[in-house]
Amino acid sequence: MLYPRDAAIAVLSVILLAPLPSNAAEKVGEAVLIKTEVTGAGGPLAVADPVHRDEQIRTSISGLGQFTFRDGTKLAVGAGSSVVIDKFVFDDSGAVKKLTINAAKGTFRWMSGNSNHSAYQIVTPAGTIGVRGTAFDFYVGANGTTAMVLLNGAAQFCGAGGCRQLKAQCDCVVAKRNGEISDPRRVNRDILKTLGNQKALPFLSGDQTLSGRMAFAGGGDCGLSTAMRDRPNGISPRSAPANNPAPSPPDTPGPPSTPESPRAEAPAAPSTPETPSTPNVPNTPSTPDKPGKPHEHDHDEGKHHDHHDHHGRGDHGWGDHNWGDDDGHDGDHGDHGDHDDGGHHHR
Repeated sequence: MLYPRDAAIAVLSVILLAPLPSNAAEKVGEAVLIKTEVTGAGGPLAVADPVHRDEQIRTSISGLGQFTFRDGTKLAVGAGSSVVIDKFVFDDSGAVKKLTINAAKGTFRWMSGNSNHSAYQIVTPAGTIGVRGTAFDFYVGANGTTAMVLLNGAAQFCGAGGCRQLKAQCDCVVAKRNGEISDPRRVNRDILKTLGNQKALPFLSGDQTLSGRMAFAGGGDCGLSTAMRDRPNGISPRSAPANNPAPSPPDTPGPPSTPESPRAEAPAAPSTPETPSTPNVPNTPSTPDKPGKPHEHDHDEGKHHDHHDHHGRGDHGWGDHNWGDDDGHDGDHGDHGDHDDGGHHHR
């Protein structure tokens, strides 16, 4: 009767003394902000939920999560991201001996806590970020391309192609899996084109908004937020010049008013031709009719016909002159008689 009781006690003792799963024992931090959907190993996370070592944290395409670790380190996980808290060794002094996170893809912001700088390490597909008492943003693309922007302090990025030191605020490097890595230079909109994602740095461009100290990491927006706001305004200047050419064409037809000057000269032209009326005086040579010589009279008639022919040709010349002037003068010259009409018919 006693033997079974002793056996039961022994089994119960083994169960109670067995070590608990590491995840249950190793709380490394907690969620302080959750937007849309953020999930952990146990499902969707809410504010104040704990996060554990080796836990994978994922966000939806519009999700955002902010987490604070036990030593005060802060991590923001932007939309469409995935990260694992890989290593966490905590001591009783309120600092960590080792904190390593493995960022598989997405957008992140990091702010160091109270631990020694050498305790922190961030692993990406293109290389490793070494923290030096720092705040920075970083992005990991689907192909492993990684970009890092320094906001405060100093940091280094080391990949297969070597290491780059980031010392100036808003310095940026871009690294690839194959070892290619850029020299540090100030971040600008061209970086987003290089990454092929206009929302690769959402906390700087303003596509996602953080809260608390995370929103003011020391580097501001590095001018990216202003650049993104100015981008659509580039269209408006093109619309403005389009309105300017419209009034200019009416100005060019204005000069045709200068042909008015020939009109002022045109009246002078008809005044001079009126002198041909004096050739009518040569009609006085008809006085040779007094001798009464019929044959001379016939000859004079021939001259008279010649005179009319000559006068008709002179009228034709007026027509040519009037044709070259403004059409408005044709009506005035029509008053000179039937010879003008004859001139026009001849033309």
